Amino acid sequence: MFTFIKPSISIIILSFMYLISCSSSSRIVDNTIDNSALAEVISVKVNGKEQHYTFSVGIKSPDLGCKQYANWWEVVSPEGKLIYRRILGHSHVNEQPFIRSGGKVKITKDQIVIIRAHMNTSKFGVKVFKGSIKNGFESYILKNDFAIGLENRKPLPTGCAF
Repeated sequence: MFTFIKPSISIIILSFMYLISCSSSSRIVDNTIDNSALAEVISVKVNGKEQHYTFSVGIKSPDLGCKQYANWWEVVSPEGKLIYRRILGHSHVNEQPFIRSGGKVKITKDQIVIIRAHMNTSKFGVKVFKGSIKNGFESYILKNDFAIGLENRKPLPTGCAF
């Protein structure tokens, strides 16, 4: 009827390794970040005049309270220079997506910038907006290692209210 074959030790080891890798809580999949754990910028509106702009940034983030929340958004040059950072003092569990304004952002109307958001647990989001005041801003996907050194640059959050 049926022929049973003893599985080789290599098949058992490979199966075990597969099971362990599937149960991992890591947010890295095939060397890319799991985007569901990241904050993403979904809108950008700008008011003001050159060197004194106010940005209103829409963010969608998987906030769970102070243990996991979007803790800032920032304006960065395409070369990775921090221009402005808006610290978010609390989580937005029941307010998704949300919009927060900040400024005075010191840029010219022609200057190309990137607006991105940051989570306290999973770092910078890759779904950002890129553009200029003059030509507008569009959704853009960044490489996940773009200007990651800015993560330790001041200003930084000092806590989370709720």
